Amino acid sequence: MANSSSGKKSSETTENKAAPLTTMAVLAPAVGWLIPGAGHLIQRRWLRGGLLLGSIATMFVLGLLMQGHVYQPNGGDILDILGFVGDVGAGGLYIVTQAMNWGQGAISHATADYGTKYLIVAGLLNFISVADAYHIAVGKKP
Repeated sequence: MANSSSGKKSSETTENKAAPLTTMAVLAPAVGWLIPGAGHLIQRRWLRGGLLLGSIATMFVLGLLMQGHVYQPNGGDILDILGFVGDVGAGGLYIVTQAMNWGQGAISHATADYGTKYLIVAGLLNFISVADAYHIAVGKKP
């Protein structure tokens, strides 16, 4: 005969529980997007925050130094749109780059193409960092 408690247990595990909306659950992702790694730093995750800040900023700066292209908001080619989404993920780094009009030169050598990829990957890594900061803030991740 089946135990009725096992049926109850399986229904509890499949049930989706809403994460509590706290100040930190809103603040950590927002600050983490604006300044890479800061979402972890405000939660006192010093090592992880420092590593994220260092790696994302280094990738972004190397991409600029290699004369990578920074994508503008547009509605044209799908690859340009995806490039923009990747770049804007870098948050404050992207904002500063746009304000200073960096990354707009014509790609004239092979390293510029690699630089463009560095810029996009830095933004995508920051998106992952923001999601991680949110999961820590709501208690889904230790």
